[in-house]
Amino acid sequence: MKEKEEERLKVLKQHEDELRKKGFKTICGIDEAGRGPLAGPVVVASVIMPEDSMIEGVNDSKKISEKKREKLYDQIIEEAISYSISIIGQEEIDEINILNATKKGLTDSLKELKVKPDLIIVDALAHIDTLGIPYESIIKGDAKCYSISAASILAKVTRDRIMREWAAIYPQYGFEQHKGYGTAKHISAIKEYGPCPIHRRTFIKHFI
Repeated sequence: MKEKEEERLKVLKQHEDELRKKGFKTICGIDEAGRGPLAGPVVVASVIMPEDSMIEGVNDSKKISEKKREKLYDQIIEEAISYSISIIGQEEIDEINILNATKKGLTDSLKELKVKPDLIIVDALAHIDTLGIPYESIIKGDAKCYSISAASILAKVTRDRIMREWAAIYPQYGFEQHKGYGTAKHISAIKEYGPCPIHRRTFIKHFI
C-alpha cells in the first residue's frame, strides 16, 4: 500500500481509534443507499470491521467507481467480523415514508448481526431504535469514519445490483444507468411510459 493511501486510511480511522481508547471495542458502522431515488428500495448496511482492518480504497461509496465498489464489497464482507444488509421496498417506503423506512432498515439490520456491538456509529440519522445499544450520529460519516464508509459500500453495491436486475425487466426506464434517481432521462421515461411497479408513488406524484 502506498504511503499516501495508508495515511488517508489512518485519518479515516482516527475517530474510531479514539472511541476504542474510551473502551468501545466492537464498533458497528451503519449507512444507507437509496433515500433519494424515485424508484426501488432503500438499503441499509451494518458492519463491524476488525480493529486492524486497512482495506485499500475504502471511502465514501459516492467517491468510488462502480467497478471498484464491487471489488471492495467482496473484501469488506470477507474481512468483516459481522455484517448485515436490510432492504426496504418501495411499497413500504410509500406507506411509512422514506425516513421511517430508513430507520426501520437500520433496526432490522442490527437484529441480524451475529455479533452484538457495544457502540454504533451511523451517518446522519437520529432518534433511531438501536435495540438499546448506544450510538453516535455523525454528519457526513461515510466520508469521515472507516466503518461507515465500509457500510456505505455494502449498501450501495447491494442496491445497484437490485436496480440492474430491475433494468432487465423494465428496460425502458434506464435503471442500470441512473439506479432510479431523478435524472432528466428517468423523469422523461416516467412521463412517456407511466410508472412501473417499483416506482415510489409518493415520490413521482408530480410527474404523473
